[in-house]
Amino acid sequence: MKLLAFIPIRLTLLLILGILIGSVLPVDTWYLLLSTLLFFLFLTLIFVFQKRSHSVLFGVIASVTVINLGMFCFSAAQPINHQDHYSNIINEERAIWTLKIKESLKPNLYSTRYFALVTKIDQQPASGTILLTLPQDSLILNVDDEIQVFSKPYPISPSLNPHQFDYKNYLKTLGVYDQLSIKNNQFIRITNPKKTLTGIASRIRSHIISQLQKEHFGADELGVIQALLLGQRDNISEETYSNYQKAGAVHILAVSGLHIGILLLLIQFIFRPLRNLPHGRTVILISSVVFLWIFAFIAGLSASIVRATTMFSFVAYALYLNRPSNTFNILALSILFILLFIDPNLIFQVGFQMSYAAVFSILWIFPMLRDVWFPKNRAIRYFWQLLCVSIAAQLGVLPISLFYFHQFPGLFFISNLIIVPALGLILGTGIIVILLSLLNALPLQLAWFYNTVIAQMNGLIGWIAQQEQFIFSAIPFDSIQLILSFLILILGIELYQSTTFKRTVFFLISIIIFQGYTLYETNLAHNKNEVLVLHQTKNSIILNRNGQRLSVLSNQKNNLNYLLSNYTIAERIKTINKDSLKNSYSINATAVVVIDSSGVYQKTPSPIILLTNSPKINIERLALTLQPLEIIADGSNYKSYVDRWKTTCIQYKIPFHYTGEKGAYYLK
Repeated sequence: MKLLAFIPIRLTLLLILGILIGSVLPVDTWYLLLSTLLFFLFLTLIFVFQKRSHSVLFGVIASVTVINLGMFCFSAAQPINHQDHYSNIINEERAIWTLKIKESLKPNLYSTRYFALVTKIDQQPASGTILLTLPQDSLILNVDDEIQVFSKPYPISPSLNPHQFDYKNYLKTLGVYDQLSIKNNQFIRITNPKKTLTGIASRIRSHIISQLQKEHFGADELGVIQALLLGQRDNISEETYSNYQKAGAVHILAVSGLHIGILLLLIQFIFRPLRNLPHGRTVILISSVVFLWIFAFIAGLSASIVRATTMFSFVAYALYLNRPSNTFNILALSILFILLFIDPNLIFQVGFQMSYAAVFSILWIFPMLRDVWFPKNRAIRYFWQLLCVSIAAQLGVLPISLFYFHQFPGLFFISNLIIVPALGLILGTGIIVILLSLLNALPLQLAWFYNTVIAQMNGLIGWIAQQEQFIFSAIPFDSIQLILSFLILILGIELYQSTTFKRTVFFLISIIIFQGYTLYETNLAHNKNEVLVLHQTKNSIILNRNGQRLSVLSNQKNNLNYLLSNYTIAERIKTINKDSLKNSYSINATAVVVIDSSGVYQKTPSPIILLTNSPKINIERLALTLQPLEIIADGSNYKSYVDRWKTTCIQYKIPFHYTGEKGAYYLK
């Protein structure tokens, strides 16, 4: 099937191009709106006077129009561009914020966090979403709760170390730019807040979870049940979640298109006898759509769930029309265009990228794989087609998975071949378990059976995850390799469909370019040398990188993996050595003096000074005596000390670098 033959595909690709251009080259929203309208007018005039929609001029103007539309959609979708956004209302002073809790986020060791909608600032209507942070021991807020706080927002911190996950940029794609940090006694609850669908869904889900907790389920099993049926992954242990990742089955733990699609097939199977009755097909259609949305409602109405349920509601309609194949193809891709038109920020979300990459590859690659072999035995044919679907989906998401997660589970097909066929039974039984639990009528035997099924599934996933020789991890893969790998995939599929000399040449050239770029990056890594001071709270870390060898200098060797893993992968590091931090170093003929809590230091003229562990020293005397080139303070120091040092350095015109504000420091 030639996907580019579909008009929705072409329009969607052009819209995506426009969104990407708009994210890189911001243009005023009103200019983009005016230019889009002018292009549409020009396009209409060409169509009216030429009476041809297949001319080159019409195609070029249509393409430019859709690209411009993508740029406009991206600009208009950014909350910060709206006049009533809180950033256009507040000043530098504190204000009274009226907030409505939108979503409860997974808490960390120190705080609970929420996304909150801004409704008013000092009684002035406002809009926008803000990150709300409270201490871990604070009162629990629920979705739809409304509070008032007297506070001042501050920007979300960017990533402070190289190749670290940029939480600030991630939140920006969600339209969240700032945060409020408050304590228990710094907010007032508003009585009788307005209820929303998401709030009602959240309360129902919380009630279901509390009922399930009363049943005889194991902790790991209950965490997986909540993820499978309710989209709640907060209670899954890190070990279990890691096992699902290594086994290539983590998609099972996120309620998505797979779950909704299987649920639709299950509903269609249950109501199949009604097809022979008058209006039976209509009843099946209505029942399917209603049950799908009830499940989506209970699972929390998250963006991914709503997206999948919308798509499979159209699939249900396609089944009703008895034209599932072509109708599904066109509708799936049309929905992609509509979703990006409404919310272009979706294109930057990993789940959205992987979901539609899998859809595209299944629509495009699966028919070719399926036709390679046609077993006569129905059971064998079923598992063969399931394997083909799994391989097709994995090919589509492989470049994205390597780019974000730098690993590839070699035994993904085993977990998919065994678990996916049983997922219908697991979901169906789980729904029955939830209904009986809500009625306080869940038999012990059924609870035991379901707990055993989930435990066996966890055990199988754990066994697959233990086969480490089939798990390819720590794979360096950057954005250029991502683009080139998709190019190789597309050209390879085109070559398989029709083997010609030109296609063969293009395919081989794409492979050579990919290999050449990889060798170039490896050579750069082999010849790169740098020394940098990382930021970590309550710790001091210096990295001395010499080619593909890395020396880690720190007095605390624990809790370094999460800082080093991304750096070592991205920089193609082969060997790592760890050593203690010394009092002085020489880097490119420049002395580096490390002053720790003892306050003892070498009196070396014109050094670079690194302050660690809050030394009690007279910074003025230090400045006059040593005349340092620069003073660095890392994350091991008290913030009050850092502020005092910074003030003194400004007074004596000494460059000052605090890693907690400016990020890692590169010693040159």
